[in-house]
Amino acid sequence: MTPRTTASPWWRNAAIYQIYVRSFADGNGDGIGDLTGVRSRLPYLRELGVDALWFTPWYVSPMADGGYDVADYRDIDPVFGTLAEAESLIDEAHAAGLRVIVDLVPNHCSDRHPWFRQALAAGPGSAARDRFWFLPGRGDHGELPPNDWQSYFGGSAWTRVDDGEWYLHLFAPEQPDLNWEHPQVRAEFEDILHFWLRRGADGFRIDVAHGLTKKPGLPDAGPAPDPTDLPYQDVDGVHDIYRSWRKILDAYDGERTFVGEVWLPTPEQFARYLRPDELHSAFNFDFLCCPWDAAALRRVVDATLAAHRPVGAPPTWVLSNHDTIRHVTRYGRADTSFDMGDKRLLDPSDTALGRRRARAAALLTLALPGGVYVYQGDELGLPEVRDLPDDVLQDPTFVRSQGTDRGRDGCRVPLPWTPHPPSFGFSDEAGPSAPPWLPQPVTWSHLSVTAQTQDPDSVLSLYRAALALRRTRLQPLPESLTWSDTAPGALSFDRPDGFRCLLNLTADPVPLPPGAEVLLASAPLDPVTEAVPRDTCVWLRLPADAEGSCGL
Repeated sequence: MTPRTTASPWWRNAAIYQIYVRSFADGNGDGIGDLTGVRSRLPYLRELGVDALWFTPWYVSPMADGGYDVADYRDIDPVFGTLAEAESLIDEAHAAGLRVIVDLVPNHCSDRHPWFRQALAAGPGSAARDRFWFLPGRGDHGELPPNDWQSYFGGSAWTRVDDGEWYLHLFAPEQPDLNWEHPQVRAEFEDILHFWLRRGADGFRIDVAHGLTKKPGLPDAGPAPDPTDLPYQDVDGVHDIYRSWRKILDAYDGERTFVGEVWLPTPEQFARYLRPDELHSAFNFDFLCCPWDAAALRRVVDATLAAHRPVGAPPTWVLSNHDTIRHVTRYGRADTSFDMGDKRLLDPSDTALGRRRARAAALLTLALPGGVYVYQGDELGLPEVRDLPDDVLQDPTFVRSQGTDRGRDGCRVPLPWTPHPPSFGFSDEAGPSAPPWLPQPVTWSHLSVTAQTQDPDSVLSLYRAALALRRTRLQPLPESLTWSDTAPGALSFDRPDGFRCLLNLTADPVPLPPGAEVLLASAPLDPVTEAVPRDTCVWLRLPADAEGSCGL
C-alpha cells in the first residue's frame, strides 16, 4: 500500500494524526513511548483512516521541555530508539499508506547542544556566542537583564552566566534562542532539512514558526506591548527564511510540505506565512480556542476561509494538541473557550457533556474543507487528567510558575490500548515493565482501544466511520462550503455533491431537511421524530433538489 494520490496535493485535505511519541506506545517496557511502540501500532493507524503522521520531536534531548530542547537534530534520542529505527519507521509508514511529518524546532536548541556549550566555554565577544543572543546586562554592574522580555513559560526571558553576560531564551533557560541573523544558523537548518528529506520525510511541522527573527537592537516590549507589533515575534525577516526553505522542499519529489505553528493576533499577519512561496499551511488556533457556540463557530469558520482565500492556502482544523487542555474537558466547562494562558485546568467540568460535544465537534471538524489534525487520544474521547500528583509533573511551566500553572502534562498521559492495568497495554503486557512515565487514571479501561473497538457506538468507532466517509466522499470535493438555512443557534452548511453537515447547539431538537439521508450522527436521533438533539452533529445526503443556501 502506498500513500494515496489525488488531483490536488495530498496535504491540502489530509487527515493528519499527531503522535506524542513519549505517550503513544512503549515497545521496550521502560514506561516511555518509543519508535518500536509506534511501529507496532501502524496497523491501528492505518485502520483509523488517517493520511499522515506528525511526530513531535524525537531528537537527542535532555527533555527539559518534552524534547523541544534539541541537542542533536540529526539523531534519535536513545529513550525513543535509533536513527535506523526512525528510517525503518518512515519506510513502514509509507508501505502502510501513511506519510510522515517531522517536527522541526528552529527558534531555539538545548543548552546541551554543542554550539551552546562552545559559546559558554568561549566567553564574551567570541564568534561562538554570535550564533545565540548573548548581551551584557543593564544597570551599574550589568545585574539587570538586557531588556524587559518575558519568557512564555514565566519569568524573565534572560539568564545570566558566570562571566556576567546574559542569553535570551523565550522559553525555558535550557532552550537558548538561536540568532537567525547568523549565516551559520541558516546554513545549519537548511542542511537539517536535507538530512530528513533524504530519509523520506514528507514534510515538517515548524515549532514557533512566527518567532525566529527579532527586531534589530532587541528593544524593550514596554509595559503595555502591542500584540500585533512585538519585538520578538512576526518580524519581517522570518519570511525570507521560509522562502529559502520552500525552494529546498520544492526541489524534492513527492509533494513535501510545511505546516507552521503560527500563533498571531490578526488574520492578516497569519496569512503572510501562507503565501505561495512560503509555508503550505499553518495551524488554525482560532478554531481550537473557539467556545462551543454557534455564532462564534460560524465567525471563526468564515474568518478562516477568508484569511486563506487570498493566498490560495488550505485551511486546517484542530481541536486539541500536546500544548492544550483536551477538548473533552474544555467542552464540559461553563466557559468552553481556550487560550494559551488558560489557567482554568481545575475548573469544574462535566466529562459526559464534554464528550458528547467532542463527538459532535469531531464531525463538524472533519466535514470542513481543508486539512484536519487529530491529536492522539482524540479518537478515544480522552479527557484531561487533572489530578496528576505534583511529584510526577515534568512540564517546565509548572516549576517556573511556582505551581500556579499546572502545565501541559494532563494532555500527555500515555494512551490506554487494552482494559488491563497496570499500563492498559501502553507497555508490552507479555513481560515485566516499568510504570508509565505519567500515571493513567484507573477508570480508563472503558476508554481503551480494545474496549472501544468492540463497541459500535464508541468515540473510536465514530472516528473510524467519519474518517472513512471523509476520504471517499469529502476529500475529492472543492475546498468550499455554503451556509444553509437552519434553526437559530444551530449550524448547517453544504459541500458540493449534496453533502450537508448539521450541528445543533440549541436546547431544542432540530428537524432534518425533508428527504435527507443520514450518513453519520454523533449521537442517536430522536427515535420518534428523527430530529437532531442538542449537542449533536449529523452528516446528511440531500436529495438533488433540496440544497438551499444563506451564506458564502
